[in-house]
Amino acid sequence: MRIGLLGAGRIGAFHAETLAAHPDVGELLVADADPVRAQGVAADTGARALSVDAALEARPDAVLIASATAAHAHLITRAAEQGIPTFCEKPVALDVPGTTAALDAVAAAGGILQIGFQRRFDPAYLAARQALRDGRLGRLHTVRTVSSDATPPPAAYVPASGGLYRDCLIHDFDILRWVTGREITEVYATGANIGADYFRVAGDADTAAVLLTLDGGVLATATATRYHAAGYDVRMELAGTDEQFGIGFGPRTPLASLEPDAGAHAPRSERWPGFLARFADAYRAEIGAFLRVARGEAPNPCEGQEALRALLVAEACELSRQERRPVRMAEVTDRARRRAAGSSGVKGVVA
Repeated sequence: MRIGLLGAGRIGAFHAETLAAHPDVGELLVADADPVRAQGVAADTGARALSVDAALEARPDAVLIASATAAHAHLITRAAEQGIPTFCEKPVALDVPGTTAALDAVAAAGGILQIGFQRRFDPAYLAARQALRDGRLGRLHTVRTVSSDATPPPAAYVPASGGLYRDCLIHDFDILRWVTGREITEVYATGANIGADYFRVAGDADTAAVLLTLDGGVLATATATRYHAAGYDVRMELAGTDEQFGIGFGPRTPLASLEPDAGAHAPRSERWPGFLARFADAYRAEIGAFLRVARGEAPNPCEGQEALRALLVAEACELSRQERRPVRMAEVTDRARRRAAGSSGVKGVVA
């Protein structure tokens, strides 16, 4: 297969290594807004460096979009119009109109779009999803998620990130829906600023907590912070009437137990340093899945609508934080639908 990679930053470089080593990839085309960066990644992986336009004009068998977020929707639309199966890192766009416009373009072209929510490909999350469906927890009643960055992003990143709910917690919202098989019906979110002032200046929070109600009355909490020097920490707990399961607990988890019989915990040098180390295998698995989807050998495991559903939850959280009140998902969905109805060509808001 000839694969185009659009974006050669940190995650793009990682995907380039994965693609270059994959037996089904015969030629890799690497493009980036910064030609020097594209050339560097191409040299490291034996790929061919091109401009973004040239990479799309080469009509590859599939493209992976790992560019800056602001370019995602435009590149998705261009690839769809050329009939190229596409994988895109989350998000499609930072707002609902931009997301639905890109999804409408994919639908109009009858195209393929897989979204990069890599936790769906992590073995522990897969096992938890199956355990729920096998009834091993009994009746699920509580879910807890944690997402903590070891170090905060640079100040220049924050204004264009979409904020903590859209940039970070959106992964928790997606995996919560995917593992439980339930929809989120209401959120109550709050945020705090305990570190660098540039988060507050950007209208963002550097620490957040959300109480979510799922259909059937299941309750969930999701917390996130940009400051966790102990290490990168992503966990999930699922509690049922018969059993309780945990994800993300292991020798490299940056969590020290104070119980006297808990045993030694890993020193900081051995804990998870960041998302690429923690989810390396999951990222490779999702790219392998995408190549099978692009060849027509497998169903799409994470369609574009999944990005919109998670984004709507993030939108509800931001509204809740600003107005300091619970927000039902129906309110946000109805608002997005009304906005879409007043904008020709934007119609793909989910129910």
